[in-house]
Amino acid sequence: MSTKNTTFKSIINWLHLWLGLASGTILIIVALTGSLLAFEAELEPVLFKHYHIVDPAGQRLSLDSVVTLAQNAYAGQKVSRIIVHAEANRSVEVRVGTKGENNKGVQLMYVNPYNGQILYKGVYTKKFFQQVRSLHRFLLLGDTGKIITGISCAICFFLTISGLVLWWPANKSAMKQRFKIKWNASGKRLNWDLHAVTGFYLSIFLLVVTFTGLIMSYDWLENTILKMVDGKQVKEAKVKSPSKGKEIKPGIYQDILQQTNQIYSGDGFVAFAIAAKPSQAITVTKENTNGMVASSDIAYFDAKNGSLIKKVPFAKLTPGAKFRKMITPAHTGSLLGWPGKILALIVALFTASLPISGFLIWLGKRKKDKKKIRPSRAVQAVA
Repeated sequence: MSTKNTTFKSIINWLHLWLGLASGTILIIVALTGSLLAFEAELEPVLFKHYHIVDPAGQRLSLDSVVTLAQNAYAGQKVSRIIVHAEANRSVEVRVGTKGENNKGVQLMYVNPYNGQILYKGVYTKKFFQQVRSLHRFLLLGDTGKIITGISCAICFFLTISGLVLWWPANKSAMKQRFKIKWNASGKRLNWDLHAVTGFYLSIFLLVVTFTGLIMSYDWLENTILKMVDGKQVKEAKVKSPSKGKEIKPGIYQDILQQTNQIYSGDGFVAFAIAAKPSQAITVTKENTNGMVASSDIAYFDAKNGSLIKKVPFAKLTPGAKFRKMITPAHTGSLLGWPGKILALIVALFTASLPISGFLIWLGKRKKDKKKIRPSRAVQAVA
């Protein structure tokens, strides 16, 4: 190996070591919370069954009746979001209040759609998985935590690339041992293999997770990529309701729900986003369960009479808009359904182990260097 290559790898090795040690604790926290969030949709109704699962007995109440219950429970505050699951035994989720910064001020309610029983009522940000998400993205420290996790994500992205550089064998004879784990080796060798060889196989997925994490952390990066994909930064236009007046048509939400299910087939959930301003349209998203890749279709309805203004299926979006919609699913693994989520779990758990195995590698080398120094000093003393 040339002197230049040796020097380059030495620099990379030094950066890989100390950046890994510096960000290790943060990476463990982010990785473990990320592994939980990957299965949020599956774990939520299991861990909190008492307010997610209902007995589908009798006829369902209209969605408007459920909304009225929520508004009455919160002294007439405006409903901002409704989520209706396709499964007959699921409750209806209703959020009340203005969104605000980091969803502060939003109240949450789960309602049995068959008898109107309020199963849960509380602050949205106090939900278990919202707390996990806050720990994952902000370390429960607000904007300061976002800066720390953003920097840690950038470090992890660099560590993945630098790890590939360090993994690359110096010659052909060393190539074979870099592709397989030697399970019967010593503890130090096995630890190195688990760190480096497993890291090689999972590196492409780790790059996807960290890169999408960077996009979610830094608006300038997202805007730059969108400009590259679409040729310009296309912002999502706010759709206005064409009808005038203050009167809202009775039964509007049930009517919109039925229209949405007629427009878009599939068994995915339906989510209503209701703007604070009555002049803006109601945005309804239907999860698309028909394709190989998870996506969502959108429709806009008049906020006064519920008439369809326009529909925007995922397939008709611009490449940049599709990219924006796919960032979070790619980050969590839900983009590819269950296989993607399982893969995301493996990558997250492996990422959490990296600082530990890396620390053990550094500790082993440190002890080895001390042993080399001691005999040399002994020789000097004899001389």
